[in-house]
Amino acid sequence: MPIITVEHLSKHFKVYRRRTGFWGNLSSTVARQHDIIRAVDDVNFSLERGELVGYIGANGAGKSTTIKMLTGILVPTSGHIDVMGLTPYRHRKENTRRIGVVFGQRTQLWWDLPVIDSFELLKHIYEIPQNLYKQNLEFFSELLQLRPFLSTPVRRLSLGQRMRCDLTAALLHDPEILYLDEPTIGLDVVAKEQVRQFLRQVNAERQVTVILTTHDLNDVEKVCQRLIIIDSGKIIYDGGIDALKERYGKTRMLIIDLAQGYSDIQLEGVDLIRRDGNRIWLAFDRDTISASEVITQLTARYEIQDLTISEPEIEEIVRRIYELGVH
Repeated sequence: MPIITVEHLSKHFKVYRRRTGFWGNLSSTVARQHDIIRAVDDVNFSLERGELVGYIGANGAGKSTTIKMLTGILVPTSGHIDVMGLTPYRHRKENTRRIGVVFGQRTQLWWDLPVIDSFELLKHIYEIPQNLYKQNLEFFSELLQLRPFLSTPVRRLSLGQRMRCDLTAALLHDPEILYLDEPTIGLDVVAKEQVRQFLRQVNAERQVTVILTTHDLNDVEKVCQRLIIIDSGKIIYDGGIDALKERYGKTRMLIIDLAQGYSDIQLEGVDLIRRDGNRIWLAFDRDTISASEVITQLTARYEIQDLTISEPEIEEIVRRIYELGVH
């Protein structure tokens, strides 16, 4: 049975038009006119327990609005949400006790208190049994290397340290679902990889269902098994990342180091994209010609020192989906 079920979910907002001038202001008070913004428009999906899902879209696409409805912050205009047998906006307290939330630009830690004091406060808020609290604090402190700064006030933490503490705070009460909104924003390469590794391990060891919204598609590619793309309030893709690459990332790149500077490079079914001295970049459609066929043509006509096959980046594929307007 799915842990989350979303059926025909919509959220519409009224945006009132504002007129200028005395008569404009007067008419606005008598008969206000408004536009309807369809932030989420007839969205359907379900998640199984233990899934790692990337939920992505451009700014204003509807992803944050969806997450706010799943967490119970917003009430849907129409449609149905079931999260672990609960309707989030009707059962906010029960729902909150079973989920964890991390917003990359906000913190649930108390700014002027030492980190450990924030954890103690959360223990009382969530009514976490002492043995479970101690066990989880030990586990996350070890996994995320928190011990050196547990007694440090939150305001003195680096962004990477604070994010590790926020992840711990969100998971201390053993939630079944973890919602993450831009968890690696502003982090350096090392800190990002620490967060990604942590999410993979928590998911594998504790079967926590993770929903990740982010603009960093490397997060999605390195953490998630499934990708849902929303655009203008509608889902335009829902499936595996490998399937996405197979379907929309058909163009592959072959990078060749030639033994000499051949003046003319011509191959069937292949486009010369770029040239830098003896290095060339060739693009080909995997459905039209295979990499082995391209290499066979190359070796028959030219002397090669080295070659590399490059798969399309997920960011490039997602951008192409937006450009094509796939629905």
